Amino acid sequence: MAKFVKIYPENPNEKEIQKVVKILKEGGLIIYPTDTVYGLGCDITNTKALERIAKIKGIKLEKANFSFVCNDLSNISQYVKNLDTTSFKILKRALPGPYTFILEGNNNLPKEFKKKKTVGIRVPNNSIALELVKHLGNPIVSTSIHDEDELIEYTTDPELIFEKWQDKVDLVIDGGYGDNTASTIIDLTGPEPEIIREGKGDIDII
Repeated sequence: MAKFVKIYPENPNEKEIQKVVKILKEGGLIIYPTDTVYGLGCDITNTKALERIAKIKGIKLEKANFSFVCNDLSNISQYVKNLDTTSFKILKRALPGPYTFILEGNNNLPKEFKKKKTVGIRVPNNSIALELVKHLGNPIVSTSIHDEDELIEYTTDPELIFEKWQDKVDLVIDGGYGDNTASTIIDLTGPEPEIIREGKGDIDII
């Protein structure tokens, strides 16, 4: 059964953050808060953990469209091709924030994603998520937690999330109630920025 850990976003307890990071480094799956909905995540460098997430989502790993959760722009630049000035300005204006940006991947992508030409990048405005990535030392591969209920797409209560997910993951972080609106997805790989999905986040940034 998964562990259930309370971490306060206003001042994340470093001891608790380190416990979560240890689980990630050992190949564990976690559910954690972002600035939008709760996410299911693992260490980007752990193949077995990535395969577990793909299995939970019912998809093949090489076809999965997971996001890379980074903690700043320099973290992003390790995994994407050189950004043009316009894209860089948009990222600088928007991040950290409730956006997923589709960017062209480079040769540093983990072997599981080598065939993918693009990657979704997030830098959420949530101190817990950012501290986790910072202490882990590399991005967290992440996907949103959906609810089976057709009326509510996302579960916002961490205790309910724990009830539903405790047998599938290794740890659930209670970082307070989540949002019920996912991030706005913006594709920056074309000649003009393109909004793929409008969610939380002001589209005036582009």
